[in-house]
Amino acid sequence: MSGIPVEIDRKDIKNLHLGVYPPHGRVRVAAPLKVSDDAVRLAVVGKLGWIRRQQAKFQSQPRQSTREMLSGESHYFLGARYRLRVVEGNGPGRVELRGKTVLSLFTRADAGAEQRTRTLQRWYRGQMLPLIPPLVEKWEEKLGVRVAEWRIKRMKTKWGSCTIQARRIWLNLELAKKPLRCLEYIVVHEMVHLLERRHGERFVGLMDKHLPHWRQYRDELNASPLAHEEWEY
Repeated sequence: MSGIPVEIDRKDIKNLHLGVYPPHGRVRVAAPLKVSDDAVRLAVVGKLGWIRRQQAKFQSQPRQSTREMLSGESHYFLGARYRLRVVEGNGPGRVELRGKTVLSLFTRADAGAEQRTRTLQRWYRGQMLPLIPPLVEKWEEKLGVRVAEWRIKRMKTKWGSCTIQARRIWLNLELAKKPLRCLEYIVVHEMVHLLERRHGERFVGLMDKHLPHWRQYRDELNASPLAHEEWEY
């Protein structure tokens, strides 16, 4: 459509939803089964200006080069940049923060980049786990909702998601690299979906009421360096 590839996903839903996703500005339309192809095309054409602006933002967003997991590389934790220091030895892989600038990765000498990456990801998960319960508890009280379960996983299209019927929220492991306020914004965003499924006026109104600076946190999150891997939102 106008030279822009569009992925169309037909679903049993009431309204058409159009999204532009990082890292490269992929365009996806979730369309009701009864909506014609022509109607979908018109909806996309009507949003071309917005689509191109979103794609331009993603193209200008800084990206990390491929991580080789070698000493001297930059890695992020809670929004701060750390210099990686690889320490080879015979013990199990582990990670330690040394001061405010160094992230030490202890690993076997024969461990490749993939194995070192898994060690770092396990550390990220371990650091992220205790941060979430107090945020969920805080916002359950503020929003008057209950989260039955929350989980962390690496996701390819989203910072977070909400399974409304199960009252379960999912959080992207990549959030461990972002400022804590960005993690809280995603927690609130997904919990508000327990009150309002869609991203319509009521959803925006609830976000404005409970987290007035949410747009600032969203923009900060979207402006932070993207990991090299192909994750999605």
